[in-house]
Amino acid sequence: MDPLIITQLLNIVFGVTTLAMIALGLAVTFGMLGVLNLAHGEFVMMGAFCALVVDRAGAPFLLAVPLALLVCGGVGLIVEVLLIRPLYRRPFDTLVATWGLSLLLRKLAEAGFGLGFNSVAVPLAGTMTLLGTDYPTYRLMLIVVCVTIIGALFAWYGTSRAGLRIRAMVGNPDLARALGMPVKRLATTTFVVGSCLAGLAGVMVAPLVPVHPYLGLDYVIKSFFVLVVGGLGSVLGVVAGTGVIGGLDSLMSAVFGSTQAYFTVLVVAILFLWLKPRGLFAHG
Repeated sequence: MDPLIITQLLNIVFGVTTLAMIALGLAVTFGMLGVLNLAHGEFVMMGAFCALVVDRAGAPFLLAVPLALLVCGGVGLIVEVLLIRPLYRRPFDTLVATWGLSLLLRKLAEAGFGLGFNSVAVPLAGTMTLLGTDYPTYRLMLIVVCVTIIGALFAWYGTSRAGLRIRAMVGNPDLARALGMPVKRLATTTFVVGSCLAGLAGVMVAPLVPVHPYLGLDYVIKSFFVLVVGGLGSVLGVVAGTGVIGGLDSLMSAVFGSTQAYFTVLVVAILFLWLKPRGLFAHG
């Protein structure tokens, strides 16, 4: 097979898996809690800045992972307890509150790091030969890591006791509360997990993109498109949604350019809202 075709196929796989990783955190908070977190992209941005801090300190890149989990998980915990918890079942108020939070987090990033673009050194430089084609080692590693994390979350959500409780809370929170399940604690845990996933995604994409305070805006928009296509409350929906949105975006970008790709993705999302508003794999 033509090496150029193999490279483009690998780029599509890479685009799909990284978008799935980014959308996964939003799927957890929005699909399972009904919280439309407009600050999701800023948690991705915080993870990227954690990678930048570690890079500037000259420390091993892997240290950015626990740092991002600590920062994003801690911020997510505070946000859920103080901001989100009083607003459950008030979607418009939650929308406004998380929009304000996104503005605050971006301004804090501007104050700390400025508006300029920053770069993070690629931890695994060089290429590997796959199917007779040289491809960046770090991108191949990201594909493997993203697939592993998504698979682990899918298994945990579908088979573990905690996953069963969360599914019960999503299906009927009042009944779950009546049965003695710690609904508040489960909701907090779910939101923190979603925040940590966003931060982890930010760490992983940081060496590949310019790191700046507005990094998360494009990602959160595409993540919403993923949920529109895939449906809410389902890890399988995230996988399906990213297969459609990520694959289409990567393919159209390679053939026609980023502007046409974005327009095509937007049209597809609108068509799904019109023809299949619950998405491909909506919960319930």
